[in-house]
Amino acid sequence: MLAPEARTARIARVVPTPGATTREDPSRWRPELQGLRALACALVVIYHVWSDRVSGGVDVFFVITGFLFAGQLVRAAERGTLDLVTTWGRMLRRLVPTTAVVLAGCVVAGWFVVPESRWPQTIREVGASALFLENWRLAADSVDYYAAHNTASIVQHLWSLSIQGQFYLLFPLVVGLLALLARSSRTPVRHVVVGALAGLTVVSLAYSVYLTGTDQKLAYFHSLTRLWEFTLGGLLGLLIAGVALPAGVRVAAGWIGVVALSVCGLVLDVEGGFPGYLALWPVLAACLVLAAERTGSAIGADRWLSSAPMQYLGRISFPLYLWHWPVLLLALLATHREQAGLVGGVLVVAVSLALAALTDRFVDQPMARARRWRGAGYRSGAIAICAVLLLTAGWHAVALARATPSGVPGDANHPGAAALAPGFVYRGEPDPKPIPPAVSAYEDWVQYQGDCTSAAAEPGLERCTYVAAPRPDAPTVVVVGDSHMQQFLPALAPVARERGWRIDTLIRPGCPFSTTSESNVGEVACIDHNRAAIDDILRTRPDAVVAAASHDVRTGDTETTGPGMLDAWRILAGADIPVLAVRDNPRYGYPPSSCVDNYRRGAPECNVPRTDLYPATPPIRSMELPPTVSYLDLADWICGPRTCDPEVGNVTVYLDDNHLTATFTASLAPVVGPRLAALVDR
Repeated sequence: MLAPEARTARIARVVPTPGATTREDPSRWRPELQGLRALACALVVIYHVWSDRVSGGVDVFFVITGFLFAGQLVRAAERGTLDLVTTWGRMLRRLVPTTAVVLAGCVVAGWFVVPESRWPQTIREVGASALFLENWRLAADSVDYYAAHNTASIVQHLWSLSIQGQFYLLFPLVVGLLALLARSSRTPVRHVVVGALAGLTVVSLAYSVYLTGTDQKLAYFHSLTRLWEFTLGGLLGLLIAGVALPAGVRVAAGWIGVVALSVCGLVLDVEGGFPGYLALWPVLAACLVLAAERTGSAIGADRWLSSAPMQYLGRISFPLYLWHWPVLLLALLATHREQAGLVGGVLVVAVSLALAALTDRFVDQPMARARRWRGAGYRSGAIAICAVLLLTAGWHAVALARATPSGVPGDANHPGAAALAPGFVYRGEPDPKPIPPAVSAYEDWVQYQGDCTSAAAEPGLERCTYVAAPRPDAPTVVVVGDSHMQQFLPALAPVARERGWRIDTLIRPGCPFSTTSESNVGEVACIDHNRAAIDDILRTRPDAVVAAASHDVRTGDTETTGPGMLDAWRILAGADIPVLAVRDNPRYGYPPSSCVDNYRRGAPECNVPRTDLYPATPPIRSMELPPTVSYLDLADWICGPRTCDPEVGNVTVYLDDNHLTATFTASLAPVVGPRLAALVDR
């Protein structure tokens, strides 16, 4: 999001005169920039509220930021007045207080509105946003920007402000170093900076195209895939001086840019393909408007962009961008809706505009006047960041206090999977709290209790110990496959500890055990991992191997047992190594717990028909299995006879959209233990 610092920016421009010479007018106003900001912000708000598509407005903010900031820094460097401390202080004063006010509002409102199951992620993201690291937080969590609104974070939109903050921090350093280089080589500063920006633009755009094609989720939030948008804007700002385009060309360029930007989200279906080369559309559209400048024409786009309403909307666009997303998300959570709708969307926009106007009046404008206070930027920034972090720490303390489970899987109040056994009679309290508690369910991952080392004969293969054996010659069970098998470990642990077995793992997320890749994600890496895992198993000869019997259990009868999975079992059968093949759990495409958040515990709206997920006959039944392979169908212990529910026996089944909670898999131990023992003791 473009910082409000730009609202008072003056653009230095070389203005042609009747003679052959030119003069620089450093006080020339560019009111159409404010209008362009208004248009970009309006598109972002409209698309967020009423559409699931990307508008391209954020890319425009990046271009304008580079356009203004590069020129300011280069002019200061040319005058010899570039002061990094003052530059950073000014940006802290303009960015941080307003952002802190919005984040504080998100913490207070989130406490009352955001469901507890989403507290941990929201708390992490608020802290990251306060430090301008939200884009890296989202990248680390592999967040899908295109996911449904009702599953997103209330501060997710601050990824763009984080990238902008990082640019404001690092770019003055770059210009300062380039200025030193220019002076030492007796080269004009502007020439050196232009050359550097051109190189950065090419490299960053190429990297953006590459990473978008290989890992789009990471590319969307990666700072380097967006850098070229800033540097291209900077190049335009530095090169436009002295270029006098014909008036007709500038009028046409302005309107082409405005129209192209306005229809970008309608024409381009950018899901899965952004930023990459598709980001060129909004970026070049913004460049056309910037290149058009003030045409002086009654029919120029700049006349509309310079109008009073657009100027005011541009002035409050920074707080409007910050407020509209949490207002939208909080409204959806409070009303238990997935979309705002026409009337609801209008109310969201109205509230966002009111909050933006108030923030501009009581925060932005006073901080703009604070430039006369020496050190005001650093003091205000530090105070604001500390206040947000303290609020976040308080929220985190409350979350920790509520994270203590009220029981253990298998007790009278929390039978878990045992509640699906034929003839089961519940004898616990009438309405106990579920385990794990909602506030910690998302964190209920299996934690390894042993050391992880590279396999002796396969250095690239990580072998971990989940249950240590009391003696070196104890029976060993190896669990191999993807993260679903990692989450399955608590179902195996009790029988292993009872009988003194060792449980080792050969886990790689996204890679079911197979001789081929069972998904398009990391195809080569999965093949290499599984080949190494097979070699390691054949070398160490464990007493049993546990692996998935199927994968891709989704709505629409998609469950598959790939030929590569059967081939892997046959290889182990040739060495007389028994395999327990476990039927995979369903994948929903949304966290089942989010449905409980939107409705209530036990709501029928959250119960998915079992036949929508599990076919009546598992695909493995049509295959001829080696005699050493034992098939374990857990469908009857994950789903009821008719529906698959988000909670079974007062135990939360899923921690996200496709991983079982460690607590629930622990409740499967009475079912799994005897089957595994039969293989090991054969």
